[in-house]
Amino acid sequence: MRKLLVLCVFAMIVAACSPAPAGQSTSGQAPAATGMIGESYPTARAEVAVGKQTAGGIDVRLDSAWMDGKSLNANVCFTLPDASDWTVWAASLNYAGSVVQEYGTTLVSFQEPSEGQVGSRCDTLTFIVAPDADLTNATISIDAIAAPPRADDYCSLYMPKIQQALLERGIGITLDCVEVDGAANLQITGRPPEMSQEDAELIVFSDEFYSLRGPWTFALSLTQ
Repeated sequence: MRKLLVLCVFAMIVAACSPAPAGQSTSGQAPAATGMIGESYPTARAEVAVGKQTAGGIDVRLDSAWMDGKSLNANVCFTLPDASDWTVWAASLNYAGSVVQEYGTTLVSFQEPSEGQVGSRCDTLTFIVAPDADLTNATISIDAIAAPPRADDYCSLYMPKIQQALLERGIGITLDCVEVDGAANLQITGRPPEMSQEDAELIVFSDEFYSLRGPWTFALSLTQ
């Protein structure tokens, strides 16, 4: 009987000293719930001063902007210059002395241009900002839209334009289209002796030949 009593006391001591299972409160109360981002930083809409800007014959609209958690989202629409695959190529968010140039895009809508009808595209741009960011006096700038060409587009669409621009600037780079594996490829056939091949390619394949520059700038205000 005495031996059984000792064993019982020992078992009670071990149970009392053992750690509680994961997720179980040792105080007898349920663990406190972890707050969701949406609870700490609720969605808030921003006021946009002017919703439409025109530059280079391209209309760009900022239809709405809002904070959702740590993301500032903006619905941006623009008219398409032609049937190429145009997209927002460079954009930035400016606020309280900070500049954010990294952003994500989500396609919202797309309307192809047709006879007598200008095409348009709408995207949601998403910038990640600090939770305490001061957005009471912020701007979103669409700096460029572009239609990045496929490899064969350089020969069929861009080579005359690029070669003419090089001649006008007095840059001694010559171009030609050479068939490689059954496809036409733009190649540099001549360049100044002091210019490296890499520098020549940076000039020839610059995005200036398939992009349109703004900027289209929109002022917005968001009060936390």
